[in-house]
Amino acid sequence: MTPKTTASAQPAHLGFAGLGVMGEPICRNILLKSGAPMQVFDLSAAPVARLVGHGARAAQSVAAMAAEVDILFLSLPGGAQVEKVVRDEILPAGKAGLLVVDMSTSPVGLSRELSEALQEKGMRFADAPVARTRQAAEDGTLSIMVGGADADVALIHPLLAHAATDITHCGPVGCGQVVKILNNMVLFETVVALSEALSLGRAAGVDNALLLDTLAKGSADSFALRNHGMKAMLPDVFPTGAFPTDYALKDVSYALALASLTGFRAHGAELAKARMEKAQEAGLGDAYFPALIRVMDRA
Repeated sequence: MTPKTTASAQPAHLGFAGLGVMGEPICRNILLKSGAPMQVFDLSAAPVARLVGHGARAAQSVAAMAAEVDILFLSLPGGAQVEKVVRDEILPAGKAGLLVVDMSTSPVGLSRELSEALQEKGMRFADAPVARTRQAAEDGTLSIMVGGADADVALIHPLLAHAATDITHCGPVGCGQVVKILNNMVLFETVVALSEALSLGRAAGVDNALLLDTLAKGSADSFALRNHGMKAMLPDVFPTGAFPTDYALKDVSYALALASLTGFRAHGAELAKARMEKAQEAGLGDAYFPALIRVMDRA
């Protein structure tokens, strides 16, 4: 079902900014499956051209889209980019009633600040960060965690369903980011634990493949073990173009900011951050973040 915005039953006019590794396939799935008119914008011309080939219309800028569309999706590298786009382009140019949907991973406090700023201009905001892999984005099988008002979430749910098999309304604005940030925090800490297990097991004379296979048959089994462990850490393959150390470091910093905001100390996240910083210093900033196993300490 395509959401309606007027009594004339016209489909919502959509915009999508940020056509990177995750944004392009998400946008393509929404475009092809919804049948709604879609404008797109990215600093890179190639993904724009591909989506125009699927029927989208290229926009001149985010501001130009914000002045015309009903729902504007953002899929940007992080909070700094989201804040710049919202403050410099959407707030000055966005039309009244515009719903901005941030599918990036952004700090919780920032999401709530931007929501308030948009409300003052007659616009609305929802956070809808995504989880799972690049292949899941291609296949339309992501998990999306949404924070926003009930009516706004109900409006965008059918659109998000074209890109995801699991959509969870986590609460008011910012709560989608809370759940996504904690999801990533647990993943990062698990990858650190796997790096320790693999390094200790190898040092003690146990074959790494046998170790992970056996752990997968017991209570230590996890998504991280089967994907990050078996597919990257075991073969020691950490390509660029996957989720890099630099991005993971940004996200774990958001988890620590959330801990500070709520008055807790997240010791596991602190360890993950330190391990990622060491990997970054070793020249692994662009490498797939499980590469942190290469910087394990020896006594």
